[in-house]
Amino acid sequence: MFGSADRDLEFTEADFDKIRTLIYKRAGLVLASHKREMAYSRLAKRLRLHGMRRFSDYLARLDQHPESPEWEAFTNALTTNLTSFFRESHHFSLLAEHVKQATSPVRIWCAAASTGEEPYSLAITLSEALGSRASQAQILATDIDTDALDKARKGIYALDQLEKVSEACRRQFFLRGSGARAGMAKIRPELASMIDFQPLNLTSGSWAAKGPFDAIFCRNVMIYFDKETQARILERFAPLLKSNGLLFTGHSENFSYLTERFKLRGQTVYELSR
Repeated sequence: MFGSADRDLEFTEADFDKIRTLIYKRAGLVLASHKREMAYSRLAKRLRLHGMRRFSDYLARLDQHPESPEWEAFTNALTTNLTSFFRESHHFSLLAEHVKQATSPVRIWCAAASTGEEPYSLAITLSEALGSRASQAQILATDIDTDALDKARKGIYALDQLEKVSEACRRQFFLRGSGARAGMAKIRPELASMIDFQPLNLTSGSWAAKGPFDAIFCRNVMIYFDKETQARILERFAPLLKSNGLLFTGHSENFSYLTERFKLRGQTVYELSR
């Protein structure tokens, strides 16, 4: 056994190795060795909920019941959701210029929707760039974390989460809470109606996402996959994009050497190779 002496649940190195194996097989996530404490603290809640005292018992139950709904809770617990409105803002200005040239209804796939800040930022961008044509635009917003998607669908955020949203945007696209909802803001229904939130595992054999898309946003999620998984996902993205479509990635992600299907167009923005 390793770690803090104040742990109330039995958690061995073998248990942590098993967790790393299971989450890789289930979601393609590579859990680094320094994530032991994170794994313990997040999964300990599940053990206590089930009245278990040993991680080995919990993991054995998962192994024995591959269709158990507990797998969803296990995956949700180990998923990292770091996001904000208009994160990496240069992407949104580039997208705005790109969609203004579209001659057919715009379709965007946000492949790591998390708690909704990114897809709602996309919806605001399309609304401002397309004007009346925005009513025809569609955004598919997916994530493996179903708890995060539930929060995203509600579209309710603390006002301090809107610091990167201009005051004009706040007035146009959000409803400010009052009374018990003071200090909160909710996405306006007409903006929310542009987005379809769906659960999706990027490492699964089939995707509900059907192209063609004008752009795919897959930012700050591929860093949790190994190179083989990254390359496989990129190959599957390519045929889902329109011929002039764009792939937006995270600031720390570089895929130029992983696939010949994409070439770098700008700062963490790719287009299909000709």
